[in-house]
Amino acid sequence: MTSFDTSPQLNVWRALLALAVVFVMLATTGWTALRSQRSSTPLQASLSAWDDGSIAGHRLPDPDGTTPHRLARFFTTLTDRQRATLARRYPLAVGNMNGAPVELRYRANRIALGDARKVELKRMHDTRLTADGQREAGKRMHRYESLLTEGRHILAFDPDGSGRIAEVFGDLNKAERVSVVVPGVDTDLLTFQRTQRRYSAPVGMAQALYRAEREASPSTRTAVIAWADYTAPSGLGLDSATAMRAAEGAIRLNSLVRALPGSSPVSLFCHSYGSVLCGLAAPVLPGRVADIAVAGSPGMRTAKASHLHTSANVWAMRDTDDWIQDVPHLELGGLGHGADPVSAAFGARLLSARGADGHSGYFVPGTESLANFAEIGIGAYRSVHCAGDTEACREGLPGTAAVGRA
Repeated sequence: MTSFDTSPQLNVWRALLALAVVFVMLATTGWTALRSQRSSTPLQASLSAWDDGSIAGHRLPDPDGTTPHRLARFFTTLTDRQRATLARRYPLAVGNMNGAPVELRYRANRIALGDARKVELKRMHDTRLTADGQREAGKRMHRYESLLTEGRHILAFDPDGSGRIAEVFGDLNKAERVSVVVPGVDTDLLTFQRTQRRYSAPVGMAQALYRAEREASPSTRTAVIAWADYTAPSGLGLDSATAMRAAEGAIRLNSLVRALPGSSPVSLFCHSYGSVLCGLAAPVLPGRVADIAVAGSPGMRTAKASHLHTSANVWAMRDTDDWIQDVPHLELGGLGHGADPVSAAFGARLLSARGADGHSGYFVPGTESLANFAEIGIGAYRSVHCAGDTEACREGLPGTAAVGRA
């Protein structure tokens, strides 16, 4: 029997696909409409307080009904002291507000992280919690302490549930090129950064990419965002086989990109389930997105790269030892993510992933996969290594960065 037949990951996907008919039947009978009543989260509470707040006698703008550009203009009308006051009063609201100045978001999220740390410190010693609950509180408290380390720039933070977070490496305001790392399953506050298998976690991925970009072009001002600001699926369950989490994340990714300062070109680097998210976001992303590069992708919810309806260059790579190649590339009853992005029929620009060593190794320093990402990130397209040592992936591309479009 071949390895294709015995792959445990493949067996999981086959089982999920076998449930497709049941899933559709349940959906049509109202099972998916089940709602749970949830209490107000810390972020919701902060936003509610913002809605009722004012500054200098004027009501604060509605962040849901105001575009990022209008919010940005609002903040320019305030003094430094007034902006600092808003960050102190409504840290989670300001820290997650697309349109707020990035430096103010960093300041607000430091306050929010400090508040969250105090909550978990109390929970660590709360006798009403089980021993496992206290240990979990301890893990979260230590994660917050790490994120509060001097020099870290937290662009988004939500402590609710498994948590959401985004961190910036480099100067986002002055960057000539911006890269966004979009991770896949099992990404949350606790897995945002790892000591073991460092480069399989968003922070390690982004740090490695930032260093590689700097090494490839020291004169190019770059910034890299480790973007875990969506609720990723946990494990290879039903959530990872459907597009629900990706669809929610695509909305958030589009909001992030549209709120980035300046007009510098943006490159998206989407790993595993993150590529599903990027595929769904592609048609609505602004023109400044110059590249969408996917690695270890289960599919982008479309049959061809041209169906993404994006002006961005679409790149794809997969290591020869990546188990994702054994996942059926199809979509049935809402399960599965469609065509294989590294297939010739899909039409992406195929990159070499030499040295990546499996599904989680694409951002490891010294690999051709990371070097290719770095060249794309700085816009040096003629320096990338194509799959199969061909020239095909560079055809029709300029050798320098494209100019950002509004």
